[in-house]
Amino acid sequence: MSDTDSFIDEVTEEVRRDRLFALLRRYGWIAVLAILLIVGGASWNEYRKAQERAAAQALGDAIVAALANDAPEARAEALNAVTAGSPGGAALLRFLTAAALTASGKTADAVAELEEVARTGELPEIYRQIAAFKALTLQTDSLPAADRRLQFEALAQPGAPLRLLAEEQLALIDIAEGQSEAAIGRLQAILQDAETSADLQQRAAQAIVALGGEPQRLPGPQG
Repeated sequence: MSDTDSFIDEVTEEVRRDRLFALLRRYGWIAVLAILLIVGGASWNEYRKAQERAAAQALGDAIVAALANDAPEARAEALNAVTAGSPGGAALLRFLTAAALTASGKTADAVAELEEVARTGELPEIYRQIAAFKALTLQTDSLPAADRRLQFEALAQPGAPLRLLAEEQLALIDIAEGQSEAAIGRLQAILQDAETSADLQQRAAQAIVALGGEPQRLPGPQG
């Protein structure tokens, strides 16, 4: 390489450094800000996660303490005093409170707790449907059969997570109303559904036999 080429390279390198320094002076604050945002965001994310873990642990401890009460009334009262910081936590508290109220004979209050869960749109559908289903089963003696039938039919729609359990309840309403053939038809459909659990199969088969029918299961081995 000649002296001229070496000189040109040195000048070019110097120009590059000058441009880089000029860019850093003009826009360097953006890079600094980006770094601060990245570091700050990561720190905030870790802080938020730590806060969520602490809140979940505190909620769990409070629930365990409330459930330690032997008397159902005391459990319900203690659970009512617990505060949850999320819709999911609040739903869990309402489910547990409803169970305690049911055990203490306060069925209407238990139904109110469950219906509140069923109306909470922020919750996943499965939780809302479980709450609605449980509330209906607690109202066998207090809600007219026609109203229960209407609501169970809504829970028994194709694709609904509790459709088979809802169909079982509809069969029980049929039985209570003296509609044995309709009940057997529903129960046979439950038996022949591939998604029916073993426990539900057993209950359906026993009910069919009690009604004078003959259970017709799906072909092949049944678990």
